[in-house]
Amino acid sequence: MYDLNPPYILANNDALQEVNDLLYGAGVSMPGLEMAQDEAELIKFNHFPYMDYCLVRDWIWVDLDVSPEQHAQLSKTQRQPAIIFANTVIYDSSRRFDVGDFVRTSPLYKFEAGFIFATLNCAYLLMGDGVRKRASLETVGRLF
Repeated sequence: MYDLNPPYILANNDALQEVNDLLYGAGVSMPGLEMAQDEAELIKFNHFPYMDYCLVRDWIWVDLDVSPEQHAQLSKTQRQPAIIFANTVIYDSSRRFDVGDFVRTSPLYKFEAGFIFATLNCAYLLMGDGVRKRASLETVGRLF
């Protein structure tokens, strides 16, 4: 007899549900920045004067579930197991992204001024409120 629910289909459904929960499920509200773009850029320049920057909106702070070994690897490069997934790029100083694109960052290097999520390459200015969630590396990897 033919199995109507083979294991690989159930696994794919679970993976799809995890991505759906990450993108659209409930999370803990986090305040972002509510000020004009030029004011936000000035604050950024005080904290990271030589770093490229990207203004984003509709963002999700994702705390990554990592193993102790993965955490140790991140720590060696002064990074933390957190990323930002943003649905809307407002402006990117290095022109990697167009206005309206979405972006997934690399891991957190420093969080400054309550709205600057800095990676080793770029400072992301979190405009407007967002949410904070937890996800596995596998789930985040499925976003691209």
